[in-house]
This record gives sequence, structure tokens and C-alpha cells, in this order.
Amino acid sequence: MTSSTTPTLVKDPERLEARLKEIPAEPGVYFMRDAADNILYIGKSKKLRSRVRSYFRDNHENNPRIGLMVMQIVEIEFIVTDSEAEALALEANLVKQHQPHFNVLLKDDKKYPYLCITWSEEYPRIFITRKRKAGKERDRYYGPYVDVHALRSTLHLVKRIFPLRQRPQPLFKDRPCLNYDIGRCPGVCQKMITPEEYHKIMMRVAMIFQGRTKELEEILSEHMEKASEELNFEVAARLRDQIRGLQSLGADQKVSLPDDTVSRDAIALMADEQHACIQLFQVRAGKLVGRLGFVADAQSGSPGAILQRVLEDHYQTVEGVEIPSEILVQHDLPDGDILAEFLTKRKGRKVSIILPQRQSKADLIEMVERNAGYELARTQRFADRNQQAMLDLADVLDMPDLPKRIEGYDISHIQGSDAVASQVVFVDGIPAKQHYRHYKIQNPTVQSGHSDDFASMAEVIRRRFRRYAKDPNLQRIGNPDFPDLVMIDGGKGQLSAVVEVLRELNLMEDVRVVSLAKQREEIFLPGESYALLTNPEQPGLQLLRRLRDEAHRFAVTFHRQQRSDRMRRSRLEEIPGLGYYRQKQLLAHFRSIDYLREASPQQIAEVPGIGEKMARQIYEYFHPQASPEDGTTQEEKVVG
Repeated sequence: MTSSTTPTLVKDPERLEARLKEIPAEPGVYFMRDAADNILYIGKSKKLRSRVRSYFRDNHENNPRIGLMVMQIVEIEFIVTDSEAEALALEANLVKQHQPHFNVLLKDDKKYPYLCITWSEEYPRIFITRKRKAGKERDRYYGPYVDVHALRSTLHLVKRIFPLRQRPQPLFKDRPCLNYDIGRCPGVCQKMITPEEYHKIMMRVAMIFQGRTKELEEILSEHMEKASEELNFEVAARLRDQIRGLQSLGADQKVSLPDDTVSRDAIALMADEQHACIQLFQVRAGKLVGRLGFVADAQSGSPGAILQRVLEDHYQTVEGVEIPSEILVQHDLPDGDILAEFLTKRKGRKVSIILPQRQSKADLIEMVERNAGYELARTQRFADRNQQAMLDLADVLDMPDLPKRIEGYDISHIQGSDAVASQVVFVDGIPAKQHYRHYKIQNPTVQSGHSDDFASMAEVIRRRFRRYAKDPNLQRIGNPDFPDLVMIDGGKGQLSAVVEVLRELNLMEDVRVVSLAKQREEIFLPGESYALLTNPEQPGLQLLRRLRDEAHRFAVTFHRQQRSDRMRRSRLEEIPGLGYYRQKQLLAHFRSIDYLREASPQQIAEVPGIGEKMARQIYEYFHPQASPEDGTTQEEKVVG
């Protein structure tokens, strides 16, 4: 455990040299920690001592990001492994677990979508998403895909070929919807197909997005022939239609390579001083089955190092059967032999990483590089617009540097009820959703019938910046978590409340804050009675408006969620002995109060944590005239 008073290693050469001598020249994983004992970076190496020493020997003029990290290192830890491949696997698991800031290479800007299959559910769903979640291990994400139109078309066709679950929630409680009648769904909502049989269908669908379409066609052909031999012509016809549908998927996607029996991936990048756009083409049986795209920080390493990290991140998330036998790369990888050994072990067959020099394989890499260049040009145009907006905003606010990290705050409530706040973050003019944050207003005076936006905003700012007030040594300049500009959604009143809090925390000199009024889109500065003279169409003000609108959207969405949850729980709170956790279990199981009201005591008792006695109590709450003996109502007994 390090102490906040411990000097960094670069300022203590004797301790640095002693620590480096303790690190063995063996394969393994190393950790860099700062004064607050946070992990800055996790890396791997064939020779730990040489790799770690290189950080302090080089001046990092070409990589200011690494230079900033080295200036914060207070302690170095390491774990020795038996082989380089084990070091790579261990590093991947530790990075996933700890998410160190300086390990973030790929930019999470939601530029490219993924396809998700929720294997964690009894009846898995399949859908397109731009948000890759790491919460459930069994769920699988494929992508990110560059061609969104092609992905949507493929998914649409897949849902026509195979009978799949079409809705996230059932439309009716006691009968299937129209999708079942027309053969688009096997009746998942009423469990008219077993989970085992449905998983078999979904596994065939997964093969398409794993690039194993040819293999799937062969499997279906065998089943079709068997069904024909058994005179089961209806099943044979359905399989025939599925095979034809699969053949139409890749009819126009041909890549000219001499050996179309080898599965291969080809990866290349194009970069400027800031951005690196990477493309990965997946070629199976001579067909281009997938085109994946990644965006990285060009300052994070050499082109070979960026490609290596992208490949490591990508292949860590796929199954062994999806790993190709051959990977074509544009640049030499710094640890290509380690990666090849690791992938060979995962696949169970030899995986080769090749830097092609001539003929068709080099032409394939050139094609991938050309496509990466087009993506870079698009990224540059977008970045130029944001750069112009930040320059204009810095000029309007008379800021010495560009506001690279801007935070926006907004309050949402209905007459004080369910009051919440949002914090949204733009980095380089782009929404950085991994840094968004919700706040539930804790001020006891803010309640239904009494709202106080000034006090609510003051509370949020105090909670956001109080750790910097408690620790004056905590880095401000160069800290990626500290904003260059804070924008408050509101007028002079909200701004004054925030300024008062910042003065109380002794942070007024460190935090640059403005407010953007709703009515006239005016910018107010602390201590100024009048708004700044601005043109509504100038780029800087448009950037603030985009930030304000995003903060408002994020706050309203969270407020509606809180209000909906409260209204759903309000009736259940009237049942004695039914706490918050059991209410949550009931709503998760029945999805709505209406479905719960229609359930029998036996069905209610099936919910985890709800016993027979509590189930009876819940049933009697919704059916006050129910008989304690058999659950029938007095009216039903009379009719009977």
C-alpha cells in the first residue's frame, strides 16, 4: 500500500533503481500504481525487467500519454508466469477486472455497432447495440461492424430464415402473438419450445456471425437429406429454404485469393497525429463475411503495437472456433510470437501471423488499408468540426487552452418528486458516455411539492468535487478526470449556487464554470450581471447547446426511470412484510403489476425469496374477497 506522501519513482532515483533490480528477467505481468494506490497501467512482457526499465530510460517525446503516466508512478508490482502466452492471458483478465486508465487504447465513441446474443437468458435474444456491456459473462458480442446497413440486412434475413424470439417481452400473457402464427417465432413467450431446442436454433444463427456459414450449410444439407430419406418432407423443405437463404447472404461478397479453403483475418490501419482507424476483414472460404472497425489513440504506441493490442482485445472475446488459421498484418507486431502461441493454444490448431510482402495477400492488406484510410478521412472531418468548435469556445470564454474535457450538469424532477441530476462529459467535442454519471438528490428539503434547483445543483457539484477539496495534492492539470470547463444548465441563480460551493471547497481557481440559460441560449460567467455577446450560430455555442441537450436528455431519462420504478412499487409497499428486495424480485418475474394480480398463489410462490405464506398474503391483497382455503372468491362460490 502506497502513501499519498510517497514521492514518485522518477523523483527518487535510488528507490527506482533498487525496485528495478528486484524485478526478474522472466515472463510475466507488471502493475504501475500511483500515490493513491490506484493501478495506472497493467502490461506484459517476455522479460519483465527490460520492459519496465524502458519506461524510465526513454524520454517519451513522441508519446506524451506514456510520459504523463510515468510521472505518476509511485510503485511497481509484478507477477511471474511460466510462459509468455500465460502472461498475455493473465494481462487480459486483469485489465478487464481493473480497467486501468492508461490501458484504454480503443476509443469508446459508439461509432460502430455490435450484435449481441444473450446466452445468459433462458431464451436468448439477438439484437444490434452500440453499447457493449461486460456485466454478464455468457452474453456474446460480435463486431464492431463498420457497415451498419449490411449488418441490419443480415439480421433481418436471419430472422426470416430461422424462427427466433422477436420481442424482448411477451405481448400477451396467455397466448402467442402473430409472429408465432406466421412461423417467425416458435412461441417462446408461452414456452411452446424447450430452451434446449431453442438453443440449438440460436447456435446455428451464431455460426453465421462467427463466419462459419459454409459449415452451417453443410450441416443443414445433411439434416435435409436425412429428413428426405425419412419422408419428412415438411422439415426437408424448411431446411432447403434455410440453405437458400444462407447462400443469398454472401452471394455478392467474393474476395479473390488463391487458397479459399483457409480462413484468414487481415488487419491494417491509417493514422494521423491523433487518430488511428483500424479495419479488420474476416475472409472465410474466399468470402468477406465481416468487416470490423476500431478507433484508437494514435499516440498510444507504434502502428505495430496498436495492431497487436486490437488483435489481443478482439480475440479475447471470441470463441476458439472463430479464430482463423491465418492472420495477415500490415506491420510487424512487437510480441507477435506470444500472440500466435496464445491463439494456437485457444484454437487447438496452429495459428500463423504473417506480414505479406507480395502477390494476393499483400493486395488484400492494401485493400484493408485503403478502407481504413476512408474511415480516417471521415474521422478527420468530424474532428475538424469539433476542433473548430473548441477553438471558438476557448476564444469566447477567453481560455488559454482548448476545453478538451467539458462536463455538463442538469436537474430533472416533477415539482420536487424523484429529483435527480445528470453529469455528461464531452472529450474533444465527442460524448464520452463511459464517464456519464447519475445522481439522486439527497437533500431532505427537496421532496414532492417543494423543489429547489439551486440547492440540488449545489449538492451535485459538492459531491463531484469534494475529493479534490479533501486532497489538495490530487492532480488537476493533466488529470483526465478533471474538467477543463463545467457547464451548468440554467441561469444566473444556478451559476451563483455552484460558485458558492466551489469557493467553499477552495476550487474556484481550478474549475472554470459557466451557465447556459434556456430561453435565449445565453452564456453567463461568474460575477457578471450580463450575458456574453454571442452569435447563436457560432460553433462554440453550438457545442455548448449539444452538451446541454445531452445533459437534459440523460437527466430526464433517469428521472422517468426513477418515477416509473416508484409507481410500480407503490402498491407493493402497502403489503406488510414485503421489502424492497422482494418487490424487485416480483416485478422482475411478472414484469407488471397487472400480471402479478392475475397470478395464482402457486405461481407467486415460484418467485425466488417468496414462500407460500407470503405468496398467499400477496394474493389476498389483490383479491380481498378470496377464501383462505381454496383461493376462490365469494362471488365464485355463489355462481358455483
